[in-house]
Formats: sequence, C-alpha cells, structure tokens
Amino acid sequence: MLSTVADYVAHRESGGKRPSWGKLNSTASTPTIQQPPISVDPQVARNPSQEEFEMQDTTEADAPPPADDPEFRLPKWGSLVTIVGTNALLQFSFFITVSSASLYAEYLGGSAVFSGLTIGIPTVFSGLALIPLAKYDQGRYTLPLRISYVAIIVGYILHALAYKAKFLYLILIGRIVTGLGFTGFMYMKRYCSDPRIIGIRRRTTLASWLVLTQAFGFSVGPFIGGLLYKVGFSNDIFNGYTSTGWVTSAVTVVVAAVALYFFQDVPKVHRIDNNAGTDRTGASEVQEERLAISQLTGPQWGVIASMCWSSMSCFFILGAWESNIPIFTAYVLGYTPYAAGNFIALGGIATLPFLLVSIRYSPRFQDRVTLATGSAIGVTGLVLMLVLLATDRVVFGSFYVCWFLVALGFNLASTCTLSLLSKQMPNAWNARTSLVIQYSNYSGRVTGAVLGGAGVQMGMKNYIGVQLAVVGIGAFLHATFWKQLKAKTG
Repeated sequence: MLSTVADYVAHRESGGKRPSWGKLNSTASTPTIQQPPISVDPQVARNPSQEEFEMQDTTEADAPPPADDPEFRLPKWGSLVTIVGTNALLQFSFFITVSSASLYAEYLGGSAVFSGLTIGIPTVFSGLALIPLAKYDQGRYTLPLRISYVAIIVGYILHALAYKAKFLYLILIGRIVTGLGFTGFMYMKRYCSDPRIIGIRRRTTLASWLVLTQAFGFSVGPFIGGLLYKVGFSNDIFNGYTSTGWVTSAVTVVVAAVALYFFQDVPKVHRIDNNAGTDRTGASEVQEERLAISQLTGPQWGVIASMCWSSMSCFFILGAWESNIPIFTAYVLGYTPYAAGNFIALGGIATLPFLLVSIRYSPRFQDRVTLATGSAIGVTGLVLMLVLLATDRVVFGSFYVCWFLVALGFNLASTCTLSLLSKQMPNAWNARTSLVIQYSNYSGRVTGAVLGGAGVQMGMKNYIGVQLAVVGIGAFLHATFWKQLKAKTG
C-alpha cells in the first residue's frame, strides 16, 4: 500500500519533480510550541486576503519548491498510512450493514424506516460525543483512535447478539455504541489538515485519499455484507444477519493492533508558565482565535456557510441512495440483499479509477472548480433518475448509470470542502473547521439515511425532488461566493 500511495500522491507540475516524501519528512519536522509567542498584527495572522490570491503568479504552482518548504510538509509514513487505513475501516464498518439492514430489522419486527434509522443513528451519537472528546484529546490523536477501535468492536458485537436475544432495539443500541467510534471520521479529517504536520499544498491531496477510502467503504462494505447474507451460516450466533457484526469486530481488532504499533502522535503542547501562572502559549492561541472570529467579514462567513452546506448535501445524497437502493431494488427489481449489495458495490468500484485520477490531478485545480465539477456530475445522475421515474423506465442499466454518476459526483465534490475551508481560515482554527465540517457530514448522513429509508413510501419522485432542492441551494451559495472560494491549489 505504501508504494501505491507514493505513486499517486507524489506531485509533479509542468515536468518539474517535487521532492520526495522522504526528503520532506527529513527536513520538515513537526513544529513545537515551546518558543514564546511572536507578536504579530492580527491582520497578518490571518490567511492571505482574497486580493493577494488574485495577484499571485499563475506559474507559482509550476515551480518546484525547496525541499524544506513547509507548504509541502507531511508526517511519517507509518502515521499517514494508519490514518488512511483507519478511515477505510470506519467507512467499511459504516456501510457493511446496509445490504441486510432492512431484512434484519424486519425479521425482528422493525420497518424499513427503522432500518434507515439504524444506518443513520450512529452519526447522531458520534456528533454528541465529539465535543466532550475534543476537550480531552489534548490536540492529539491516540485517544480518539483507541476509542474508535473499542467502540466499533463492542458495538458490532451487540449488533450481532440482537438475533440471539430476539430484541430489535439491541440493533439500535449496537449502532449507537458504534457511533462513538465514528468520532474518528472527524479526527481523520483534522489530521489531514493539521498545520503542525500537513502543509497547505498537501491538504487537497490527502483529502482525496480519504475520499478514495470512502468509496472503498461504500463499495466493499455492502458487497461483503450482501455476500455474508447470501452464504447464511444458519445458526443462532453466526448467520446471514449477524456475521457482518462478528466479521467487522474481528477485522477491527487486527487493524487496531497494527495501527497503534506504527502510529506516531503529534507532540503534546508544552505549557509555559510565567510569574503570574499564565499559560502564555495557550493565551496566545486563544487570542489569535478571538481576533480571527471578530474580524471575519460577511463574505468569509458566506464561505463557511457554503462549505458546510456543500459538505452536508454530499453526504445527504450519498446516504439517501445507499439506504434506499436495497429497498427500492427489492420493490422494483426483486433484488435480495446480496444483489442490492452487489449493485451498490459495482457503482462504488466504478468510481475508484476516477477518484485515483483525481488524486493525481486535483492538486492542479482550484478546490472550487473540483467542487463545482463534482456537483454537476451528481446532479446529472439525479436528473436522469427523475426522467426514468417519470417515464417508468427503471431497469438495471439505466438505474446503474444514475447511481454511478451520483456516487462519482458527490464523492468527488466532498474531497475539497474541508481542505478549502482550512486554507481560508487561520491555522488556529483547524480544530473548529474540522468540527463544523464533520457536523455537516453527520447531519447529511442522518437525514439522508432516513430519507432513503422512506423514499418508496413518500414517492420516488418526491425523494429525488428533495435532493435536487438541496443541491440547488448549494449551487446558489457556490455561485454567490465564487470569488471568495479561491484558495491555493494542492
């Protein structure tokens, strides 16, 4: 996997090779916070203004940077692979139950809406857990990683035991516990935009890797879930409904053991006390954040709103389709959970080559262009689906094309919401920007999963219409703040 990452993330511009990651790692060490704070003008502490970006030489990206350029800083390989691999695990564990969720719930007396709730409910409790966890993480990542691994293991064991206990709500309880593990989604994003270890021109590339693992999760997860359902394993403990929980728990144990061995966390923040007992470093950071908040302009708030809405809408639509496909295909095409899982997986797998290409070439383009392009592709899939529903011509081929366009478009669009916002905001805001984007993701996942579960009941045309309305609002915000969305590439 290491060589694959190196092949695609190493970035070349106009024939000029940038320094290898090894050189970057050897010369761009993680900055410490032991030095006394430097007094700077609040205006200078903020990111470069929009006018400065407009005046930048367009050939800047074509020139190879110095080996010690902090804008291209990267962490150690073991840590970076741990983050990308853990994100793949989280995505896999989120989606593996999609294929059989409705039948599992139905077997224990639940409805299709309840199955959609079990898919979306983890994000609610993940969101509730993020704020208290952020108070104790000390700006580091080892504790959140451990919590993620333990919560996924325990949550999926409870999910599997619901069959033996004949207790419907144990599925929901297991998913709630699993949701505590999904707090890791925010920390994976925060790590890939952390200015202490990630240069500003590496953030879009690393965000693209996270989205690639996202596509892996919603492809392989439903496929494995559907395959396990088909095989069956007919006994009260390990069967088509419960095997997803046992398999996910076992995989998580292995990943956790390997990841925590190789992962190197960022250094702890060193407190510097003066005679009055004041933490000068902490006070400096707090002062910088307060100054930045007080000086944000209307357009800057518009950029924040635009990125949050775009992030929400991407996961709202992806979540709606992922939870709706097993129900809709069973109703229209007579699909089993195995067939529905394969259908979801085929759409996701087809997007992987395009997402790999985006890793190679997206650093050459503005994030706002990538966002607009991805949204346009996704909207094409939505409009085509609406036409198929209106003409009653939903068959495998046409429906698959719609799902492929939706999956590719909105996955591609989701690569740049946090990276763009992190480039616009001060470095001290990294934790805050990661948090607001993750809450946007969560709100989209929850509402999208519920919408998908209710799609057939509310009418599929209405179901698609709601998604088009959500994207339309995002397009309006995007067009309104297009100029302000300009940021450094990479």
